[in-house]
Amino acid sequence: MSKSYDIAREVYASYEIDTEKALKQMDEIPVSINCWQLDDLTGFEDFNAVPGGGLAATGAAPGKPASVEAYFKDMNKMLALVPGAKKLALHSIYALTEGRRIPRNRLEPEHFTGWAEYAKEKGIGLDFNPTYFSHPRAASGWTLSSPDASVRAFWIEHGVRCRRIGQYLGSELNMPCVTNHWIPDGSKDTRADTLGPRERLRASLDSIFAAPADGTPNGEPRPESPKNIDSLESKLFGLGCESYTTGSHEFYSNYVATTGKAILCMDTGHYHPTETVSSKLSSYYAFGQRIMLHISRPVRWDSDHVPVMSDEVAAIMQEIKRCDAFGRTFIGTDFFDGSINRIAASVIGARTVKAAVLHALLEPTPLLRKAEEEDNPTKRLVLLEEFKTLPAGLVFAEYCERHGVRAHGWLEEI
Repeated sequence: MSKSYDIAREVYASYEIDTEKALKQMDEIPVSINCWQLDDLTGFEDFNAVPGGGLAATGAAPGKPASVEAYFKDMNKMLALVPGAKKLALHSIYALTEGRRIPRNRLEPEHFTGWAEYAKEKGIGLDFNPTYFSHPRAASGWTLSSPDASVRAFWIEHGVRCRRIGQYLGSELNMPCVTNHWIPDGSKDTRADTLGPRERLRASLDSIFAAPADGTPNGEPRPESPKNIDSLESKLFGLGCESYTTGSHEFYSNYVATTGKAILCMDTGHYHPTETVSSKLSSYYAFGQRIMLHISRPVRWDSDHVPVMSDEVAAIMQEIKRCDAFGRTFIGTDFFDGSINRIAASVIGARTVKAAVLHALLEPTPLLRKAEEEDNPTKRLVLLEEFKTLPAGLVFAEYCERHGVRAHGWLEEI
């Protein structure tokens, strides 16, 4: 232990916080790192492809990988610089097919065997995402809510197969795989019919979730601990659907609550600028719901910037801690920035989120609650302000060192 950590440990002890306990808890809270920051969400289908469907990775920094081999070289470096428990979030377009073009509605677990072996080697978990965009069948801007039945059928089959892949990954790694569904469907201008697309989306989701992800026929016994957990990611608007988004927060909240077939995914960049995810969490925890989080940084709109230690990121982790909900919250990142070094961007985002989790674990929450019970808002505010300047950074540096990762100066390795 360093002298600086010893000092920090004593400071926190004066607030009745055990930093050693917090460091142990950190190893039980993995952060799922989005794989697509490393290559601007291009994937392995076509290394010259440009993301579409309301997505735009901006910037032209040098170093974007142009092969699977170059991509994994960057991935190895990135993972080596992120300390502690972690997962990788994959998209279906990162299938390892040895150069063969596999239609998305024909993907199988075998196309992700290489990822499962890679995760075992690295000692990490995997999450998964169907890719309902950047495809000729998504050119109209409509997928699961398309008025074209053949288009819906294609994407429904894609969703079904991706759930099987999620089940496979979770089973292989013996930890739940969160398979997150996000669609770009919406309208650039005002629609007269807002109900129709949502009714079609509901029916499509029902079809996707009808078959068990483990492949067992309906009516047969299911595994007691399913390894695939589906989540539904809402959005306020995106490029090309500024006026109407089928998969809104309200739609998915209702679907999750009434069907129980999935959990809700909240992305910090997918809401009105005056909304915060942190203020929403306890309303879902109050009803026993689990939550998937995508941490990004909106700048005026959903621009998926690299996360930094903002007030909102800190508040989200504090809210989870105060609700004792780390056990029912899945934490991941979701951003893409091609204007800076892509490896560094991934590292910054992942380390920021992990540091925010640790900062929340170090909060002397019992003292805050005691002040509230004593009806002493003055003391509560004093404590809240004092906690902001406690040496959490020194504890995070110790966490990095214990995991063999440089706390400072890591950019030199890139």
